[in-house]
Amino acid sequence: MKNILRILNISFFLLISTNLHSNTDENIYKKIDLFGEVLEKIKKEYVEDVDQSEMIDSAINGALQYLDPYSAYMSPEIFKSMEVDTKGEFGGLGIEVGMEAGVIKVISPIDDTPASRAGIKAGDYIIKIDGTQVQGKSLMEAVKLMRGPVGSKIDLTIRRKGEKKALQKTIVREIIQVKSVEAKIIKKDIAYLRLKAFNSNSSKQLVEKINKFEINDKPVGYILDLRNNPGGLLTQAINVTDFFLEDGEIVSTKGRRAIENRRFFARKGDKLNGKPLIVLINNGSASASEIVAGALKDHKRAIILGEETYGKGSVQSIMPLSDGGGIRLTVSKYYLPSGNSISEVGVKPDIFIEEEGEKFLLNSPSDNQLNYAVSLLTI
Repeated sequence: MKNILRILNISFFLLISTNLHSNTDENIYKKIDLFGEVLEKIKKEYVEDVDQSEMIDSAINGALQYLDPYSAYMSPEIFKSMEVDTKGEFGGLGIEVGMEAGVIKVISPIDDTPASRAGIKAGDYIIKIDGTQVQGKSLMEAVKLMRGPVGSKIDLTIRRKGEKKALQKTIVREIIQVKSVEAKIIKKDIAYLRLKAFNSNSSKQLVEKINKFEINDKPVGYILDLRNNPGGLLTQAINVTDFFLEDGEIVSTKGRRAIENRRFFARKGDKLNGKPLIVLINNGSASASEIVAGALKDHKRAIILGEETYGKGSVQSIMPLSDGGGIRLTVSKYYLPSGNSISEVGVKPDIFIEEEGEKFLLNSPSDNQLNYAVSLLTI
């Protein structure tokens, strides 16, 4: 037990090291001693034996979840499995998730994945995974439960705003490969661009599609679809926004460290020469999507149409730990050219059009938001 408490003290020391010169040092150390006392009583008095290592992991994760829904602790096993995801291909459902009030919340279902085809929506709460209660588990533990062999089934119990009863969804896991750009001409003279994620080459793909349109089709206007786009790389959001702006600020980041305080500006020249642009957003548009939509709205370069975005306006850094695990920690927040923060607020559309239908399908004949955008460009 003494060794565990020693490790605990070191861990908490690292967590609070940035506050060592404050006037609250004495109180903080008293709290650490108090926590050690609680652990000792649990060891001696609790009705059942407890895995103290797992309990400390939960305490660390609880401290991180206290900060915001996106900070989390990753055990060595989870940290190692997470590294597979960064290679762009992994087995799963195709959803971006976060934590809210101890429950897993869907940030966005990725387009054309098992989750989106099953009708999972942004804002859904996952309360059970294969019959196991999610509440009380960490975000990373829940993510691990949702992974499994390709072709295997998973049962999700969903709570959705406006629905009295829980929804049951059975989904078959697949290899998730995100092709970030889809493009086509609608009604002969309107260019439709669907950006599904901000991957390492998203802006390059988008520019190539636009250049082909400008040479071959010469569209009168563009529709940029960012619905259910969970975000991705900040650099890609900046590059995409820059393509449409004449000049001006795109986004700024602010954090405690000087290195996190940055401002990003568009280079001279709107590559579309001011052609009409409509941006489609919904509750599943998050992070990098919100930067693009928010900047284009602030500069009055585009009409923003659809529903309010998710409100994930923060930057997370992955930090390895000495035990082979890691933490995901929020280090800065995004701010739009107007100075407004995206966090927990999102971007409001200029024209509010609510999605219609339980099985709402993007880019289909029943897509009422896209149809409305097309009507605006054909008037």
